[in-house]
Amino acid sequence: MKRVYWAAALAAVACLSVQARADVKPFTLFSDGMVLQSGVNCPIWGTAEPGEEVSVTLAFDKAPSVATGQKADKDGKWMLKVGPFQPGGPYTMTIKGKNEITIKDVLVGEVWVASGQSNMEFALKGSAGAKEEIAKSKNAKIHLFTVPKRIADEPTSELQGKWVECDPETVGSFSAVAYYFGRDLQKARNVPVGLIHTSWGGTPAEAWTPQNILEANADLKNLFHPKDELVAKYKVAEEKYKANLDKWNEAAKKAKADDKEAPPKPKEPTDPDHDSHRGAVLFNGMINPLLPYAVKGAIWYQGESNAGGAYQYRTLFPAMIESWREAWKNPDMAFLFVQLAPYGAIVKEPQESSWAELREAQLMTSEKLKHTGMAVITDVGEEKDIHPKHKEPVGARLALAALDVAYGEKIVDSGPIYDAMTVDGNKAVLSFRSVGQGLEAKDGALTGFTVAGQDKKFHNATAEIKGDKLVVSCDQVERPVAVRFGWANFPVVNLWNKDGLPASPFRTDDFPGVTQPKTSAK
Repeated sequence: MKRVYWAAALAAVACLSVQARADVKPFTLFSDGMVLQSGVNCPIWGTAEPGEEVSVTLAFDKAPSVATGQKADKDGKWMLKVGPFQPGGPYTMTIKGKNEITIKDVLVGEVWVASGQSNMEFALKGSAGAKEEIAKSKNAKIHLFTVPKRIADEPTSELQGKWVECDPETVGSFSAVAYYFGRDLQKARNVPVGLIHTSWGGTPAEAWTPQNILEANADLKNLFHPKDELVAKYKVAEEKYKANLDKWNEAAKKAKADDKEAPPKPKEPTDPDHDSHRGAVLFNGMINPLLPYAVKGAIWYQGESNAGGAYQYRTLFPAMIESWREAWKNPDMAFLFVQLAPYGAIVKEPQESSWAELREAQLMTSEKLKHTGMAVITDVGEEKDIHPKHKEPVGARLALAALDVAYGEKIVDSGPIYDAMTVDGNKAVLSFRSVGQGLEAKDGALTGFTVAGQDKKFHNATAEIKGDKLVVSCDQVERPVAVRFGWANFPVVNLWNKDGLPASPFRTDDFPGVTQPKTSAK
């Protein structure tokens, strides 16, 4: 009887396996609540039995259905394109092979990827004004998708997750910055918005950059290390750690017996399999699975983990952006990012700053690459918290940048950006771009300016608005050669334009900074 039972069970499993292989199955992103990008041909893909013909139909309310077909290849993979469509919905999508799958609540609108480290991951429920915002967050025209955290040594196509409608039950744990961006964008464009959130706190930009990009660039190749090399080093470090831990346990026991404080515990080495900082591993595990889903662009909030390598970020960040555009096969893909918020102790005297250099690298990227935009948030930092709670201005400024960069609206989407300097005696005269309706000193006299003479020693300076220019001077500097603004980990600054946007920190000099390798210094 047992042999008959197991034979029947195995036959049933085999039957189910054959049926599973034969069934047409769309990729994870093509599920209830999905948002298709308007105005483009949208790839739709999945698996089926090799040679099986697959068709997709999108049923509109008052228009002909759209259908197309393709046979799955020898590996059972299929992909076809639908569109372009105008914004609207909800619609129903039918994917048909030997079986038929119905996908409900399909919207057509604007799809954006939101990525970065902890300030992008930061949930709405932890942000300022969260209770009130969550209570009024229900919006059937905003749908959310969260990508699970995953480290991968090779590019993967596997993805879990589901689309959900934005409402008080779903939005609290979603990215605050992404939510505010989507909220403002949906209101401004009056079309559905899909937000795909994929971020991981504490991670550097190289983890989000493809391996081939890192290895091919002489200035970036030190950011990627082969897995076997890292494993070998880890094994050696793990043995050393165990030995040190044994010594520490003995020392801790002795300290306790002598009523003394125990010495610092040795730090355990990071297992490469659990190291989200490694080059390429998050691109492989959390960006590659999204390809080639049609999107309008990406928003990005990251940089804290690269502040110590700010000079290298000048190369790394634009390389990462271009690699995403290449991966999506869209050289004009909009890419909008957040400049680092102020953080750390406020200092009164001029000094060098790695965070200022990272902000400079971000500004340089926005100047270098087309179809990019930068949100300046010098007004929302917190001295003792690297995660400022006020996320609404961040999302709002990213949405403004989107309206200009991605949608071509003629608006002022940025605060003043330094343009040029001339010297008139003991005064430096600065001109700016993106002044909008004019320059403005918000809440009192201008702050945050320093000036240096031939000795390259910076002093606090005064600044005055003269029409569309700034005049900067200091009694200790007879003839200025350089001016800096907001050059600090925590800049205290108040230069804005009258359109309500703060100026980006900047410097007029190119003196070697604290993150610039000595071999590359002039």
